[in-house]
Amino acid sequence: MSGILEGVKVVDMGQVAAIPVAGSILADWGAEVIKIEPLTGELYRGLRRSQGVETGVFNVRIELYNRNKRSMAIDLKKEAGREIFYKLIKQSDVFMSNYRLNALERLQVDYASLSKVNPGIVYATITGYGTKGPEKDDPGYDLTAGWARTGIMHLLGEPGRPPPMVRTGMIDRMAAGYCVAGICAALLHRERTGEGQELDLSLFHTGIWDINADIQSAVIGTPFQRHDRTKAGNPLQNTYCTKDDRWFQLAMPQSQPLWPGFCRALERPDLEKDPRFSTMEARTKNCVELIRILDTVLATKTIDEWEPRFRENELVFGRVQTPEEVAADPQAIAAGVFADYDHPAIGKTKLVASPVMFTQNPASVRTPAAEIGQHDEEILLELGYGWEDIGKFKEQMVVL
Repeated sequence: MSGILEGVKVVDMGQVAAIPVAGSILADWGAEVIKIEPLTGELYRGLRRSQGVETGVFNVRIELYNRNKRSMAIDLKKEAGREIFYKLIKQSDVFMSNYRLNALERLQVDYASLSKVNPGIVYATITGYGTKGPEKDDPGYDLTAGWARTGIMHLLGEPGRPPPMVRTGMIDRMAAGYCVAGICAALLHRERTGEGQELDLSLFHTGIWDINADIQSAVIGTPFQRHDRTKAGNPLQNTYCTKDDRWFQLAMPQSQPLWPGFCRALERPDLEKDPRFSTMEARTKNCVELIRILDTVLATKTIDEWEPRFRENELVFGRVQTPEEVAADPQAIAAGVFADYDHPAIGKTKLVASPVMFTQNPASVRTPAAEIGQHDEEILLELGYGWEDIGKFKEQMVVL
């Protein structure tokens, strides 16, 4: 069965995370994605250690972010390399990159240059801070432009404590999803009008959007505060620890309809009508005392004992799981979170699937991440070059 984007041709000149992730999603959906790399390969190719773990023969990020793509290694600093690239752009629908803007201009692959080659091109960039303003040319990674600069890292810390170290790449992946949505909208617009489009995304703007309620509150002068679990205004939207030292999250913003069931689950019917806690307003006023009581009660049973009680009373909760638990989670497996995958070095395994699932034209993981320049000859032949041309390109180190 064909992918929903079959027939769409994408040139992915990305590195590290944001654009490669966007490219992998488009490729999962059936688009033909050609990854353009320098002759030395993109930055993640050289990653030997990540989050304290050796990458070994299976480079997790390269595989996750570059499956289903073909790779072409090309030197865009050479005129012959740019000519090949322009020929590829002329036949493509989408170009996307997360190189810095001044680098794109130096390589002559900025929007002004590529739109002359292909006026209908959909051109998308993800930068650190955007294409305008005094910091448009500054480097910006997920941790700096996405987490720290936007206020997210500040809000995650406990009051009076340093901001926590966070997991890299999350803002990259969010920006990638917005990028894919923008590309699909631009392709629809081109289908209707014939016009190309330039898309401008940044990690900075993405992070701000992702906590837009916090930022909007600051704009109007009523900023939200850091969360202190011992003083949570709604004790039914808070974290608690069980007898076996497992944490779980309650998430019941409109807690009044669920309050009776919550008291039943805890086998504390006395709390339901207690005037200190019987209404949302009362629970907010007396939140410190109620949280102290709940901490004591919830510490009397294990997480496996509490969960059936919560489900019986239709409470909204989730245990805090480790990545190892998620990898074996029956719900994740049943919901299609993992795709079967055959890697040339380690054999059959599973890979995390992209999250949008089309029923009639399902996404799929078909091929592992390519080696650097693995498809140079194949793509050059498709562009109309002969073997003699290819030999010259290799001698001149234009391609691998």
